[in-house]
Amino acid sequence: MNKKISDLLFKNKVVILFVFLGVGATIASKQPLTFVIPELFTRIARNSFIVLSLIIPVIAGMGLNFGIVIGAMAAQIAIFLTTYWGLTGIGGFLATAALATPFSVFFGFLVGKLFNHMKGNEMIGGLVLGYFAEGIYQLIFLFIFGGVIKLNNPTLMIPTGIGVKNTIDLKDTVKYALDTVPMLTIVEIGFYLVLLWLAGTAAFQLVKKQPVNWKATGIKAAAALVVYGLTFIGPVERFLAADRLLLLSSVELACLVTVLWQGFHFMIWKKKGSHPAVEGEPGGFIPQKAIAYVLLAGVVYGLTYVPALYKVLIAVKLPVMTYVCIGVLCAFNNILMRTRLGQNMRTVGQSRTVANAAGINVDKTRIIAMIFSTVLASWGQLIFLQNVGTLSTYGAHTQVGQFAIAALLVGGASVQKATNKQALLGVVLFHTLFIVSPLAGKELFGDPVIGEYFRVFVSYGVIAMALAMHAWKKVASPKVGSTGAAGAVASAGKAG
Repeated sequence: MNKKISDLLFKNKVVILFVFLGVGATIASKQPLTFVIPELFTRIARNSFIVLSLIIPVIAGMGLNFGIVIGAMAAQIAIFLTTYWGLTGIGGFLATAALATPFSVFFGFLVGKLFNHMKGNEMIGGLVLGYFAEGIYQLIFLFIFGGVIKLNNPTLMIPTGIGVKNTIDLKDTVKYALDTVPMLTIVEIGFYLVLLWLAGTAAFQLVKKQPVNWKATGIKAAAALVVYGLTFIGPVERFLAADRLLLLSSVELACLVTVLWQGFHFMIWKKKGSHPAVEGEPGGFIPQKAIAYVLLAGVVYGLTYVPALYKVLIAVKLPVMTYVCIGVLCAFNNILMRTRLGQNMRTVGQSRTVANAAGINVDKTRIIAMIFSTVLASWGQLIFLQNVGTLSTYGAHTQVGQFAIAALLVGGASVQKATNKQALLGVVLFHTLFIVSPLAGKELFGDPVIGEYFRVFVSYGVIAMALAMHAWKKVASPKVGSTGAAGAVASAGKAG
């Protein structure tokens, strides 16, 4: 038991260190949680998407993708053009995302092709490539826009007419465009997407001459219709008309859904004969675990009545659509890893030699992984910019890679392994320090600049530490062991 505890502590040493740093800095800052927590949730919404875009290249064995800065550049080119054209609101935001996507696909393809010629050195290659792309980016914004491509807009262009201003206000275009989408609209979109998915699945099975479970399809469609029908009830409609959700309401809803979900599975389990599943068996129902979830939901709900926690919970308003996008990306990452393409990526990440032997096109798989990451990074940058409301033309993207990678590593990820949970935990820990460290520096040393230096040091220091540990591990075990090779072969077999 002592060995297991010591191994667990050693494995999570970075996370534990940053937990203590975050708690200590919060106490030293002397700021109430009603200030820290709302600011933290704002930063989670603003930064999580772009951090999650780093996961796929890590799984594909390409390490930490410093090249996501190129995806951020694609987003900024797109948002400048749509701002110039005067597109506004959620329509303008979607048009910007649509315009950024082909740019980022093209850039991701080029980056993937380049990385295939420098296997094993993708991280340093991505870092240098980011600086190279920055030069091209500045050429576009300082000379081509206005000099080659004539643009007549005094609010966007510098007085000479050649080059873009350093700062562009997005207040009248796409500021909060995603954050202010009402929950009612989200439910309506979800309803139509479910119907489209059910119809598409049935059509695909018919074309492939596969049997269609019409009963299950009908039940799912009826359930979606019932949920959509509830939105026409007056109190429900008024509640869903808001675009923000109190953290208190989200906690209460989560507790209610947990209880109902476990109760639903309990009834199905009783109907099927009440045979308990083996612990760890996939898809099995374990009554003890269900009871534990229900009890935990009850405890969490009870804690909402604690006055100090209640004040924090009612101080936080969540932009629902932004968090839905983060949740969808987490689900996408998980679903992708269950597909043939995802298994191929995992196999390539474990061993390119074994992947080749299994008949996987390694170079193509790596390019696809890089395209995914670059596109997701561009969308993440758009989410960041619409939340901030200001486009710093020559500065908003420069540190995207370093800060996102630092957040991922703080959550316990490594050069070879990263998960959604690690990415989200890293965002929480890293940005907690970002919020409180300048205030702690002011309280402890009388100068907030010291706290600013500290968080910059942390962001670069954690990257340096991760890269050093990765190099150390490579020297210690330069070849894939028999277990790793066997795992890669198994994955390749599943992929086939």
